[in-house]
Amino acid sequence: MTKEHNTTQDLDFQSSSDHSNIEEDLPAGSAALLANVEVQIQKIAERQRQISAKIQIPKPVEQIWKVLTDYEALADFIPNLAKSRLLEHPNGGIRLEQIGSQRLLNLKFCARVVLDLEEYFPKEINFRMVEGDFKGFSGSWSLEPCSIGEYVGTSLCYTIQIWPKLTMPVAIIENRLSKDLQLNLLAIHKRVEELDRRKV
Repeated sequence: MTKEHNTTQDLDFQSSSDHSNIEEDLPAGSAALLANVEVQIQKIAERQRQISAKIQIPKPVEQIWKVLTDYEALADFIPNLAKSRLLEHPNGGIRLEQIGSQRLLNLKFCARVVLDLEEYFPKEINFRMVEGDFKGFSGSWSLEPCSIGEYVGTSLCYTIQIWPKLTMPVAIIENRLSKDLQLNLLAIHKRVEELDRRKV
């Protein structure tokens, strides 16, 4: 992927090859798809980042949506997601608790967030942290139909805005999350394919 320059914003476009050893964390059979994941990192402020990842999946939007909104099953196949469970929402909306667990610099690192979600079928799912281990955490899933050869596919984009606490090294968090977004998209791609095969 070519680097692009924007004079008004600090953008860093990365291909998957920029991340060393990412293949070690890949879901089985996903290594060949890694080059198809595009990652963009934007510096919003000194300690705030926006990270986006995009992939094309040769399945209709409805199938991708079904996987994304099966919230309590996400921890079954998303790497480093230890827990994902729905909570009661005071206003009848969608509230989700998630706990991520991984190793950073040979130390086990866990982060908990409670997210409020808004669904706009079939185009977008927005989320924002209402409680958790970051100063700020929000983002979205966006889905757009696209043509992939002879297939009707979906362009899936996952974007997060992250504001770590002062105790968290922002460069390490940025690097780890950019890798995790790639892994998450590949895991979703694999999950959609598996569910599709079960229907046959």
